[in-house]
Amino acid sequence: MKNIIIKPSILPGFMELLPQEQRIFNDIVKKITKVYEDNGCLPIDTPIIEKSEVLLAKTAGETEKQVYSFNKGSKNLSLRFDLTVPFARYTAQYFNDLTFPFKRYQIGKVYRGERNQKGRYREFYQFDVDIIGKEKLSIKNDAIVISLASKAFKSIGLTNYKFQISNRKILAGLLEYLNIEITNEVMILIDKFDKIGKEIFEEELSKILTKEKAEIINKIINISGNKNEVLNALELLNINNKKFMIGIEELNDVTNTLELLGVKENEYVINLKIIRGLDYYTGTVFETLLVTNEGYGSICSGGRYDNLAENYTNNILPGVGISIGLTRLFFILKEIGFVDNYALSPTIEYLIIPIADVTDYCYEVYNKLISLDKKVEIYFEDDKLKKKMNYANKFSIPNVIIIGEEEEANRSINLKDMTTGLQSSIKFENINYM
Repeated sequence: MKNIIIKPSILPGFMELLPQEQRIFNDIVKKITKVYEDNGCLPIDTPIIEKSEVLLAKTAGETEKQVYSFNKGSKNLSLRFDLTVPFARYTAQYFNDLTFPFKRYQIGKVYRGERNQKGRYREFYQFDVDIIGKEKLSIKNDAIVISLASKAFKSIGLTNYKFQISNRKILAGLLEYLNIEITNEVMILIDKFDKIGKEIFEEELSKILTKEKAEIINKIINISGNKNEVLNALELLNINNKKFMIGIEELNDVTNTLELLGVKENEYVINLKIIRGLDYYTGTVFETLLVTNEGYGSICSGGRYDNLAENYTNNILPGVGISIGLTRLFFILKEIGFVDNYALSPTIEYLIIPIADVTDYCYEVYNKLISLDKKVEIYFEDDKLKKKMNYANKFSIPNVIIIGEEEEANRSINLKDMTTGLQSSIKFENINYM
């Protein structure tokens, strides 16, 4: 009976990488991890599957529509849609075992039922840093997490990014001042500004608000300039609302602290249209765009969530976090050519190629190099020498050791530098000095 061959494929919205690209992806993870650990962040992990009642305790609207949920027996379960909500649950659950402020990092896959489109994924890696406090958390931590993202990007050689920073209290206070009750509807519309464009935004806003109120909102969200220009313009509006004024003060504090932490003013801009679609943010919010490649959207986002854990505990646990969408970032880095020029150290430093029945001696050379902490591989396949050398070239192996009967008899190796093409004969006892 003839085998039925099923075409190998994966679902849309999922990413798989070939080995060389996976090595680059892993190297990026390694470098960012080092930044976080060097700055006092502790690692945690949480389950991919959570109880729906726990995961969806606070969220609603656009976020909940994208959550993958299913029933298993009598249990209603959901795949995590980010790492922040599970972190809030984790902190509440292990509250008595943690030391506060608790600064954690986590990398893991998350799932969202996004509409299938280029650069958008239904399964993707997030790399998060969060700082969570007990009863209180200084606003300066909002600047700290942004500064960690800045260091993370620089660690992988990425410099053309710009943080878009705002504070939800500014717009929340404005809507309160204008006696607008459909707060969520207006916030969601502002959050879509960049996706739908200025013209459609203004048209949609005019449908739900009076002309006067719509004009005020349009004027304020389009304030631009450097940090001082934006903050001064907001203060000059003389909007008598406490929440609005607190938002300005916090935004000023965060941007001042950023510069003290070494984040230059050309690395960020105040953008009052930044809302963040997730429903748990209460203060500082931020997204990150690649300069000259803004069309790809945000590669790193986050914000302050003073009340996120309230559904899991009576303890007050204010926090702030930032998340790098690693899968999306990697897609963009491939698109703009960054990955093609990414420098990797070779996986293998020495490829041993036997050209006769000299296996035992090859193992002896192999073990010697391993004892010297070298990265070594033996090419066992019975192929022509040209194919063996091509193998070394494809994997950018810098050194090839050719061993034949003569080398075995003389207790030596024939070393070829694949960069220069130079070859040299080295005695076994002198391998230590290579």
